[in-house]
Amino acid sequence: MNKKNTLIAAAVFLICSAIAMIFGISCSKKQSSAFNDGVWAGTGNGRNGDVKIEITVANGKIASGRVLQEEETDFAKPAIQTIIDLAVKKQKVKGLDVVTGATITSNATMEALQNAIAASNGEAPAKVSSVEDTSCDIVIIDAGGAGLSAATEAAGNGAKVIVVEKMAIAGGNTNAATGGLNASETSIQKKLGIEDSNEQYYEDTMKGGYNLNDAALVKNMVEKSAETVDWLISLGADLSDVGKMAGSTNKRTHRPQGGSAIGAHLVPVLKKAAEDAGAQLRFNAKVTDIIEENGKPAGVKVSTADGDYKITAKAVIIATGGFGANNDMVVQYKPELAGFGTTNHKGATGDAFAWIKKFDAALVQMEQIQTHPTVVPSNGLMITEAVRGNGAIMVNREGKRFGNEMATRDVMSKDILNQTGKTAYLLFDQGVRESLKAIEGYVKQGLLTQDDTLSGLAAKLNMDAENLEAAVKTYNDYQTSGNGDKDFGRKASEMPRAIATGPYYAVEVGPAVHHTMGGIKINTKAEVLTTSDAVIPGLFAAGEVTGGVHGGNRLGGNAVADICIYGKIAADSALDYIK
Repeated sequence: MNKKNTLIAAAVFLICSAIAMIFGISCSKKQSSAFNDGVWAGTGNGRNGDVKIEITVANGKIASGRVLQEEETDFAKPAIQTIIDLAVKKQKVKGLDVVTGATITSNATMEALQNAIAASNGEAPAKVSSVEDTSCDIVIIDAGGAGLSAATEAAGNGAKVIVVEKMAIAGGNTNAATGGLNASETSIQKKLGIEDSNEQYYEDTMKGGYNLNDAALVKNMVEKSAETVDWLISLGADLSDVGKMAGSTNKRTHRPQGGSAIGAHLVPVLKKAAEDAGAQLRFNAKVTDIIEENGKPAGVKVSTADGDYKITAKAVIIATGGFGANNDMVVQYKPELAGFGTTNHKGATGDAFAWIKKFDAALVQMEQIQTHPTVVPSNGLMITEAVRGNGAIMVNREGKRFGNEMATRDVMSKDILNQTGKTAYLLFDQGVRESLKAIEGYVKQGLLTQDDTLSGLAAKLNMDAENLEAAVKTYNDYQTSGNGDKDFGRKASEMPRAIATGPYYAVEVGPAVHHTMGGIKINTKAEVLTTSDAVIPGLFAAGEVTGGVHGGNRLGGNAVADICIYGKIAADSALDYIK
């Protein structure tokens, strides 16, 4: 062997040895397995709690796996076994594809599998929790869209930031956001030739909220929406597709290319940006109270499985989200919603409202609770409003249309509840499916009933075929005329395509508690106000935990706008305060 070949061989050996140390594999010609025989358990962080998996390894191979514990939503549960089966088939975990529409659950399962394999090699999961008292400039409560936006902005401007999240993962309800982010006069709209204005966005939001909105908060959100889109793009977000949601005059809902769901894309972008900026994110760490000194916040008390501790801080930002998963609180403020399901993740329980009583902080419009009209009754999965925006219609069990599908969410919800069975069917064709990438997730989850013909679809739904065919024909005639829908008032601009290309699809939907529009009272600087409208120094809030932005009804696309815009504002205001 010459000198050159000797050096190459030595390099290969060193590289292989390093790989062997990391993954526990042999570099001999006869490679031994990375899996040690036995039964091993591992845990991953799911959307609603731990996903615990047990694997059986025999003869150096993963023979089988089973679920020991999980709290995932019904539509995401099948993803766990799908990932386990893939791991058994391919004899690996790294590099497996996630199940569309169940990204968090898929990643949790892969994390659990990796930890089970590590356990077989005698490796314990890294311990990342800390129970020591500590301090920082700004402490942010919870790592949803608002908290991550605030963390990115504050840490990016030099502040020492700690984000405390009671759940095991980042994102909160933002993970499930599908429609997009509303913004006007944006660089993307201009690039696509879409005409829109801040004035129209403001008017649409006020009208949609029945003018119960805090006008100053709405105006501020609207005026900062375009710059926020550019800011998110600079962080790596794809907001290149612009669609239209119910209640919006113009196309202004910014989302990833092809109409993909916004939340699954935006949360990882914001989490990475916050961490890259230097923010410290702590998970499975529940804030139990805000520390008060001389009438001002001085930090937070935190509880973890390993013990309790305190974080002292110069400023506190509350970004805990709403209370849509707290049925008792929902019914307290709106009794008629007793028994309703919810689209919210289980951490949306309204904890912050108790912490701020000591500061005499004001709450506003707590009774304003929105239901989303298109939620699958069997599993709580929300079907994005963009499906209707891209041309779908709604029909009842009799096969008839019964309202304007682009009406605001509260109106559409009431219309559905007036139908037989208090649910309805969202109906669309192949053209709509191809226009919106988010629909592919519903297909893969088995949520859709389909047939090549409308009559065949009607038979599968036990629906009157003549009524359905007549309803679709009438709608298509209105769409073709370009004059809008004379029966229910759907505008021509809200009817982008006829329903005329098979296969045809339908999914049963009904209303569920979706967004709590009331909450902590803030001003345009995201400063928390007292019951006498005085500013509480050092206390800020952003996102669904606040009230006033959406009034009596939230327009689709305004939640993501709200959390990103006011999350960033809260950070800027906190930075000014600590200076």
